[in-house]
Amino acid sequence: MLKKTLISFALPVILLLAASAMDTAVKAQVKQNTRKGQPAHRSLDEGGIGNLEKMIVESGSVTMDLDLNGLNGNISLVARPVTLQFAVAANSFFPIVVFKDLLRGPEPGSMALIPQNAPSVPAQLGASLKQFVIEKLPSGEASDLAVRDGKTGFTFFNVEGHQYNYDANAKALSIADGRLLISKEFAAALGRPSDVGAVVGRISVGAAMQPIEIDQLVNGESKSMIMPAIGTIPGPDVIVGDLNGLAQFGSAGTRVGLAVGTDSCNAGTVDLDWFALPDNDHPVIPQNLYRMSSGPSNNERFEQVGQSSVKHAFTALTQNICGFGCNGVGGSHLGSGCSDPYSASLNSGPNLGSRAWINAFTGFFPRGDSQTPPNDHTGHVHDGTSHRILVEINDLNTTLNPGATYFAEAQYVTPHEYNWCQTHPGQCNMYNNASYRQYSVTGITNFTFSPVASTVRMQPAIMAWTGATVSQIEPAPGSDGIWFMGYKVTNPSAGVWHYEYALYNQNLDRAIQSFSVPLGKGVNVSNIGFHAPPQHPGWANDGTQGDLGYSSAAWTVTQIATSITWNSETFVQNQNANAIRWGTLYNFRFDADQPPQTTNATVGFFKTGSPMTVQIQAPGGGPTPTPTPTATPTPTPTPPTPTPTPTPTPTSTPTATPTSTPTPTPGQLTLSARGYKVQGRQTVDLSWTGASSNNIDVYRDGMLIATVPNIPGFYTDHIGVRGNARYTYKVCEAGTQNCSNEVTVRFGGG
Repeated sequence: MLKKTLISFALPVILLLAASAMDTAVKAQVKQNTRKGQPAHRSLDEGGIGNLEKMIVESGSVTMDLDLNGLNGNISLVARPVTLQFAVAANSFFPIVVFKDLLRGPEPGSMALIPQNAPSVPAQLGASLKQFVIEKLPSGEASDLAVRDGKTGFTFFNVEGHQYNYDANAKALSIADGRLLISKEFAAALGRPSDVGAVVGRISVGAAMQPIEIDQLVNGESKSMIMPAIGTIPGPDVIVGDLNGLAQFGSAGTRVGLAVGTDSCNAGTVDLDWFALPDNDHPVIPQNLYRMSSGPSNNERFEQVGQSSVKHAFTALTQNICGFGCNGVGGSHLGSGCSDPYSASLNSGPNLGSRAWINAFTGFFPRGDSQTPPNDHTGHVHDGTSHRILVEINDLNTTLNPGATYFAEAQYVTPHEYNWCQTHPGQCNMYNNASYRQYSVTGITNFTFSPVASTVRMQPAIMAWTGATVSQIEPAPGSDGIWFMGYKVTNPSAGVWHYEYALYNQNLDRAIQSFSVPLGKGVNVSNIGFHAPPQHPGWANDGTQGDLGYSSAAWTVTQIATSITWNSETFVQNQNANAIRWGTLYNFRFDADQPPQTTNATVGFFKTGSPMTVQIQAPGGGPTPTPTPTATPTPTPTPPTPTPTPTPTPTSTPTATPTSTPTPTPGQLTLSARGYKVQGRQTVDLSWTGASSNNIDVYRDGMLIATVPNIPGFYTDHIGVRGNARYTYKVCEAGTQNCSNEVTVRFGGG
């Protein structure tokens, strides 16, 4: 350890000298690129140059506040508090990773604790006080931290709900608001196995950190030894390799805020882009919670009960949770075969970005230094639920949901996979990015969670719906994403059939606005229902129209003799309507006096695209007309003042919907374009004249990619892919059919 410590103090000095020379060389290269007319933003603005530091504890202190009544099994409502004080042993190997003074997260390790007082505690606990350690557990464990006997390995407490904070100026790490939960081992030793997971106190840590390893990153890459590609899937392919540590991180009113840890893995042969904000070429990570309940077996319904905003990823690490192997690439790329962990604490934010900015099919969202930054938190105040998995307390309360099972889900959405797909047909890996894991829940107003099974990789949670029929639907192959139709019919009593439908949108940007089920002649229907997860309230710069957030209004129900139709408002009526947007699942249900027959439901879309039919079971009747789905371009998220696109009023029969691409009116706007490469990646400068509107819609290959101010009449499209390609552009005055000429830009001979 002494040798390692001496090396660690010498290393920063050596690297500091090397960094100076490296910085000079890189700046010269940037200057040279600028003279060639190539933007230098990725090298400077986007944090490509910086120190990636691994740090350990130099010294610190720990406070544990325990409730003796809880420890002793006393059910008295009056707590008997006792406070344990510890110093942290010098040079404890509890490593954290910091890039450009931002905490990326802790790595497995431990802090040895030295008691500073000797209060009276249960004998089992007191015997180990002098050899306590706080251990950061490996990714995939049930909890992120544990308090253990450092000699025997006996676990007393698991820790959840804590938050990491790092002060770069003071080089200080703090861990706050950790809840101490009785472990399975400790509960057994106390003779109270039912007390596993009981909260008996809180823990906080303050530690001064010292560097032991510093890597200089250039353009986001550490130039250490890199092995060949390890993955087996052609192209970049990020999946959720593991979910862990689901926990409650706060509450407000009738709701709680949860988060779950995620480990991403790159199964692909190509290193996946991971450029941090303000770049928009990195994954974003939404989290969801689902409940399966009702009926004799508690599996009649499968409902989404919570959703979060998105974590913007930065600084990929080089772990191997999926067992693929890892080629050693980290920083601004997740290497082939490598994995990158985000603990539940790091995924809890609360500085998470709005989903409204994201096109989940293309992975596009605005740059962080644009006029519409995707993760702006100025102008609003956070509470205990802000941006976390927002769940109503009553949806978790175990007395109100006896026998229910719960599933956490996460998804990685990235533009790199889409861009690769465009230039490498057949290597499109945007459809396997969601995984789920089952959890049990304990609590009435405050909740703890325990994993029941391993993570199910590359499948959305709806696939866990026991006994249901679930089908994957792709309405516009190559132009938009996928959604899933799930249904289940049960016979709860003689002469009564319950029809339960779940529509899950994984990455379909156009969203779903209506759902119509045909009814056979003479069918009597009752108990018509609808369910949707709670929406986060709007906040300044959240990407929704007027910063109002998405509506939570229940869908309107229209019942006639031949059908039941549910619908939200149309896009024209309300751009913030409660449509089934990406990463959400909505339910539709009713009872009927007739048994099921195979037929077709009609699904209408929110932004664009003609309605389509999908096979389901419904009471009586035969198939309805089956229109052919129309593949139409998928619009990307627009700034807070997007332009309406007409959509049909939902009916029980299909009606056509205008596409989002306007017809050009020649001779009014003039567009020119210039293509070039920045570090081998395709970039196009667009400039236009003749527009009189305040905003301009920019289209690439018929798809809306941005809405930008008319002045200064210029936009740069950072495509970010390599190789041969061809793109056709036009611009239109926002919300009109007054469009420019089309200009085609070619890269290479393709």
